[in-house]
Amino acid sequence: MAFTRATGKHRGPSRTARKTRNLAGIATLAASGVVASVASPALAATDEAHGQDTGLQQAVVLGDELASRVEAQADAQQAAAELAALEAKAEAVAKQQAEEAKRHAEEARKKAEEEREAKERAAREAERKRLNTFVAPIAGSYVSTGYKASSGLWSSGSHTGVDFHAASGTSVQAVGTGTVVEAGWGGAYGNNVVIKMNDGTYTQYGHLSSIGVSVGQQVTPGQQIGLSGATGNVTGPHLHFEARTTAEYGSDLDPVSYLRSHGVDI
Repeated sequence: MAFTRATGKHRGPSRTARKTRNLAGIATLAASGVVASVASPALAATDEAHGQDTGLQQAVVLGDELASRVEAQADAQQAAAELAALEAKAEAVAKQQAEEAKRHAEEARKKAEEEREAKERAAREAERKRLNTFVAPIAGSYVSTGYKASSGLWSSGSHTGVDFHAASGTSVQAVGTGTVVEAGWGGAYGNNVVIKMNDGTYTQYGHLSSIGVSVGQQVTPGQQIGLSGATGNVTGPHLHFEARTTAEYGSDLDPVSYLRSHGVDI
């Protein structure tokens, strides 16, 4: 019966396979008693086998060394890749932390700026309110002679202002924010100060024992402008206070109504 082989490329048996078959054949011959008749050829075959065995061992050793080197190289490459991954991760974390720190710093800066601006606005508002605030010309005093009171003591026949009770030397203060337009002797008013207020009205303070401001000076509510006294046409120490539409005599307003309209409890 004929045997056929499938078409295609076939490789011959390896050296190891050939060596194995040779050794198996020698073993079979020895068992059948044929070894003696073919001693010389067998010895030759044995020597050849030893030679082949030595080459195979060398090949195996070289293969093992090459495999070890390849494995070591692969391990080194893997370690380098893992290190690079760790470094990249650490760099990403550091970048994220830096960005977060920058964001927090920016938020803190904006918050501080907002707080500063809020404080400045509050301070400006407080100053605005203070400058727009009015006070009594003498703290804790009261009106001893009212507006338009009749008497021969006044050339007009009536009182053009009000008198505040005050002992000589009592502090006299500006009732609001304004500019001094007169500071000196005022005839029947004695030593007097006239202030143009920020709202365009005028206030006058008469019979002062001393004056503490000068013309052109800016004054604020509650600022001392002089001391009460008894200079000019008076019967005793007190403060004569007037509210006017102009700086001149005869443009007087009701001083009590004027102060009350600006929030002064009097």
